Amino acid sequence: MFKWGSTKSRGDAGEDRALQHLQQQGLTLLERNYRVAAGPGARAGEVDLIMRDPRDGTLVFVEVRTRLDGSHGGAAASVTPAKQRRLIYAARHYLLHHATPPPCRFDVVALEGGGIEWLQAAFEAGGYG
Repeated sequence: MFKWGSTKSRGDAGEDRALQHLQQQGLTLLERNYRVAAGPGARAGEVDLIMRDPRDGTLVFVEVRTRLDGSHGGAAASVTPAKQRRLIYAARHYLLHHATPPPCRFDVVALEGGGIEWLQAAFEAGGYG
């Protein structure tokens, strides 16, 4: 059974559960908690999970959001435009290490109570410089 504790332990447990769910769907973990320091005009960024989808080789940047329930818009709605910008910033940094960047997408795994929802291609990098 999924237990709720401190915010940090809840987040860690949510990431574990999201990782397990994505691996069951066939995705492969490449990085976990990829962090980037703040840069000029940008706040620090972190990507919870970086996965590869073997079906087409897509690099998948995953944000995991854990909420006790669906109040205040729920877990998925908590990925604000500001959070998206920080994720995109970190993803671009990660992609600098690829001579030819593979296709990529931004997914969200939303956990609310005991439920889990995987939102593929939840948002795009377009418009975030």
